[in-house]
Amino acid sequence: MQLTTCCRCCSLKTGTIFNGVCGIVLAVLFLILIFTANVEWKTIIVDILDKTTVKIIFAINLCMTILISTLLIIGALRKNTFMMLPWVVLGLMLAVAFLVSVLYTAIMFLVNGEVLNGVLWFIFGPIAVAIYTYMWLVVYSYFQQLKIEKMSKRIGPYGKPYNYRRA
Repeated sequence: MQLTTCCRCCSLKTGTIFNGVCGIVLAVLFLILIFTANVEWKTIIVDILDKTTVKIIFAINLCMTILISTLLIIGALRKNTFMMLPWVVLGLMLAVAFLVSVLYTAIMFLVNGEVLNGVLWFIFGPIAVAIYTYMWLVVYSYFQQLKIEKMSKRIGPYGKPYNYRRA
């Protein structure tokens, strides 16, 4: 499925740039939160790591998010699909991981007797995953649109590819 607009009101390019900017802003906010708030951060799989190690892992991931989001913005502005590719690939993997994380968190709340938190995670978590997936689809659609534009420029006016070699 390929979209033609973002939220039916702006172009795919604008939606792609918005995604990149949001990724950077959220990553910076979470970096500040990680090192200023007194919250116990945990990972799903490895629960034996100390608090400092978990914070460092999260910080590295957030720095990579800033880098990849910056590449996305530059790629969208320059119409360079190669620069957008890391965000497109990672974004799809993160959508799946986000869904798994939401379901795991909701189930863990229910198992630990925190029914209200579990129900809230089951209600609002999938909504957040759906929004994230839609925004990924905006970027992917723009990515595909650029690839199609690039391919159409290689085709001559009579449907034959240009031959760039000189005889």
